[in-house]
Amino acid sequence: MTRQANPWSALLALCVGFFMILLDTTIVAIAIPSMVTGLHTDLNSVVWVLSVYLLTFAVPMLFTSRLGDRFGPKRVFLAGLIVFTLASLWCGLSSSAGTLIAARAVQGLGAALMTPQTLAFITHLFPPSKRGPAMGLWGGVAGLATIAGPLLGGVLVDGLGWQWIFFVNVPIGVAGMVLTVLLVPDWQPKHAHSFDVPGILLSAAGLCLLVFGLQNGQYYDWGRVFGPFTIYEFIAAGVALLAGFVVWQRFNPKEPLLPLSLFGNRTFSAGTLTSVTVGFTMTAMFLPLVIYIQQVMGLSPTKAGLLTAPMSLLSGLVAPFIGKLSDKTNPKYLVVFGLFGLAAGLTLIAVMVRPDSGAWAMVPGLLVCGIGTGSVFAPMSNATMGSVQPKLAGAASGIFNTARQVGGVLGSAATGVLLQARIAASMAGEHGNVGKALTDATRETLILPVAVLVLGMFAAMAMRRVTPRHQAEKPAQPEPAIA
Repeated sequence: MTRQANPWSALLALCVGFFMILLDTTIVAIAIPSMVTGLHTDLNSVVWVLSVYLLTFAVPMLFTSRLGDRFGPKRVFLAGLIVFTLASLWCGLSSSAGTLIAARAVQGLGAALMTPQTLAFITHLFPPSKRGPAMGLWGGVAGLATIAGPLLGGVLVDGLGWQWIFFVNVPIGVAGMVLTVLLVPDWQPKHAHSFDVPGILLSAAGLCLLVFGLQNGQYYDWGRVFGPFTIYEFIAAGVALLAGFVVWQRFNPKEPLLPLSLFGNRTFSAGTLTSVTVGFTMTAMFLPLVIYIQQVMGLSPTKAGLLTAPMSLLSGLVAPFIGKLSDKTNPKYLVVFGLFGLAAGLTLIAVMVRPDSGAWAMVPGLLVCGIGTGSVFAPMSNATMGSVQPKLAGAASGIFNTARQVGGVLGSAATGVLLQARIAASMAGEHGNVGKALTDATRETLILPVAVLVLGMFAAMAMRRVTPRHQAEKPAQPEPAIA
């Protein structure tokens, strides 16, 4: 298959796997109450089922984006798809929270292998002038998968049990393998990269310690974990190791994981920070909503999923049009519009969160969130990655994807600990009135992603316009790449 032969077929094959891995960032949320009961565990342990996947998804991404350059994106994508599918089977067979957390960690590694390769193939399969629609499809899949999880998850939990939110990945994964083998070209960039082992270890250890400290703060009452070590010392150690990682990247004499020169590009820096805020919000919004909808409103998992279905549909419908529009106008305004829509929708939901609210009260806010989500992914990716020189495209792709996943990890951890803290405080203040306590905790927790989205809007406004049309007018400049 040549570069121009059936690019859309190849992209659709890759999107099967991409849809599956993003689906698993949210499908678990709808099953939280069922998993707490079925695994005889607590909320903190189930939040770890969410966070460990995001953590092992994010940490290796700077490394796995280089593997595709060396061994070929198709081969790395297939390897990740196999790991992800087998780990999904392990998740479904798990009988304890500890086993499930371990299986989810392996699942995240498979996702980390797959994700950077999808963007690499968009660069290979589509010329700059046609990447807008391709990014629109990619953004539509991202938005649809991120929000469709609760609907599919609810149906599976009610009909077959929480294990099936993982078992469903097995036939999808097998289908994805077949389609990838048949439709995706075996493109071989064959770039020789050195692998920054100290950088990998520093970034992994730093993120793990930071997330452990944040998420388990309430569980350990912000005190001693074991021996003389407290939660604050875990957080401090994580921050110190991440600072050491940045310093090492500055002085690494070979090929750093994080080329700091990229951040001299204002559009790339702004887009990467915006990606963090989007990842944070997409995980932070679901945990309080799912608990409120099921525990306070009394909806079953299926009905809870149906409540969010219009949001999912609207997001998927909007994204392709926004992708095309991002080639014709300044993408930063589309990104800001999307972030504002998400923030406005979440604010509207927070206002309507009451102990006696009905399902219809949530719909307007959810629809606004759907428009916002569908408007963010494609222009954000187009503007950020379109500003990068080809020789740095692989590293930039890893950083950009990692940023979104790190945002998701921090969103899961921060929301989990804040929600637990507010539930405890509200329970004390409401003298055991569970419904009122959960309502107050949900409303207060939703303020956090809204505040983060405001930060994202300011970051997005710093983007400069970089479009294929402009580069076509300046043929002497290097062609932008998305990898």
